[in-house]
Amino acid sequence: MTRWTVALLAGYLLAASSQLEQARNRQDRNALEKIVAEKASLAEKRPGDAAAQAELAEAAAYLAEVALELQDRDRARSAAEIGIEAARRAVALKPTVAEYHRLLGALCGQAIPGNLLLAMRYGKCAAESVQRALELDPSSWRAWLSRGVGHYYLPPALGGGVEAAIADFRKAIELNPRAADAWLWLGIALRKAQRHAEARQAILKSLELNPERVWARRQLEKTPAQ
Repeated sequence: MTRWTVALLAGYLLAASSQLEQARNRQDRNALEKIVAEKASLAEKRPGDAAAQAELAEAAAYLAEVALELQDRDRARSAAEIGIEAARRAVALKPTVAEYHRLLGALCGQAIPGNLLLAMRYGKCAAESVQRALELDPSSWRAWLSRGVGHYYLPPALGGGVEAAIADFRKAIELNPRAADAWLWLGIALRKAQRHAEARQAILKSLELNPERVWARRQLEKTPAQ
């Protein structure tokens, strides 16, 4: 593979990720549905290509995220399950890639709100996959963020809780201070802990880094000043 080909591939992947983030920022579910369909077609044509499977998993995760933000749990579950299958294929093809495990864990977590009867199965998948991602790459801020989201929803009696989530989000920020998503989730967790002034500052930082994020603006509106 020539340097020119590598550069073109890197540029394509960056553009695809940017396209996903822009649609997520706007909560443009139609755009995300289209991207998922395109990625699914490509992944079907390239069953042995781990990167193609991971791209489908990533797109499905963005769609599930927006569906959850819009309170459409059924669509979140169905999108997450599409992504779970793709992420599992990616992991099977390239088991030492931390990001593939992280994607699988995040998607398993996204599937839970849509079907609480499957919480045990998906919860185990989420925890074990994110933990594996951290074992493979302890410097992955995305893996710490995903673990924090899991802790946010998991009761303290089961090893989760808001304080565990806050610690994970702070670790993600330590690794990448410009991670707008980590700042946003830190703010949400601080609000749950009734630390409203700190929560607003964290969400404002997220909006400073990513001013286009509709969901972040709504979280700021929901957060008391004191």
